[in-house]
Amino acid sequence: MSSVNAQRQALQAQLFPAGIPRLWCPTLTHFRAAHTPDPERIQAHLIALAPHVKGILVPGSTGEGWEMTDTDIRRLLDIVLAAAGEQGMRVLIGVLKTSVDEMLSCLDALEPLRTHPAVVGVTICPPKGSELTQQALYDGLSKVLARGWPTALYQLPQVTQNELAPNTVATLTAKFANILLFKDTSGEDRVASSSLDFGGVFLVRGAEKGGYAPWPRTNGGPYDGFLLSTANVLAPQLSEMLRLLETGARTDAEALSQTLISAVSAAFALVAEFPHGNVFANANKVLDHWMAHGKLALKVEPPLLYSGVRLPQHLIASGGEILKAHGLLPEDGYV
Repeated sequence: MSSVNAQRQALQAQLFPAGIPRLWCPTLTHFRAAHTPDPERIQAHLIALAPHVKGILVPGSTGEGWEMTDTDIRRLLDIVLAAAGEQGMRVLIGVLKTSVDEMLSCLDALEPLRTHPAVVGVTICPPKGSELTQQALYDGLSKVLARGWPTALYQLPQVTQNELAPNTVATLTAKFANILLFKDTSGEDRVASSSLDFGGVFLVRGAEKGGYAPWPRTNGGPYDGFLLSTANVLAPQLSEMLRLLETGARTDAEALSQTLISAVSAAFALVAEFPHGNVFANANKVLDHWMAHGKLALKVEPPLLYSGVRLPQHLIASGGEILKAHGLLPEDGYV
């Protein structure tokens, strides 16, 4: 084992003494008004997630992090870190910036949180730009990684307009022991499916397309776990699917996976034309509204987006029909 890999293994063991969680969630941000998070609602959601999800990304795309100011993010983190700590959850802070200078500035602002007991690191994307070469991506990320924060690399070509090649990821992980996780939301899975050695970096899949059961190593796939927007809503089922695969009950796991991807695909299609926010946040907020309020969901005002726009009632009603059709509709909600 190389010295870099040994250092990484030691850091992983230090931050995750019970092992790195296999199911991560980029949590929703619940709002009481435009740009104003709702602490009670956020806490209730985290309490509901905690039995099934021990690692969260805050804020991610699903948490509307790309739209938030640094002040917004710090306010949200103050709420989430307190609640996550009480629930034994580990938090990756999303540094969702499109340039290296912005990432470095954000890390400076976050420095007081580096030693917070619930914080296990940051998540960064490559700098944005379809014209950037792999060398440019490597150089840019190297400047950020040199700060020493425990880090999850986030492959998100839908936003960054580029994609880290497997060789680039392998070169980065061979140099920087503080790269602990790699998340791929591209849906192409080129890094995880390559035959390259990433030195023990924990690989998590973030794409929803392609189902769930085929991807974990326990079913012959290339990933160690998942970091999924739909864990906001379907954490019990996703956790159960992972358990079934661990115990060798592949047929049951694959059947559950098919049910989940059918429901998720319908939910994403439902909000695809809604002109505000992003599809990950919107689809999950529609379904989470039912998980939170159960049979009373249509009597409660629909959730707000970061901008203050409220999701329309007809989307909420249709989301309930999707959950009902797939046997996922709760009688009582978690709030």
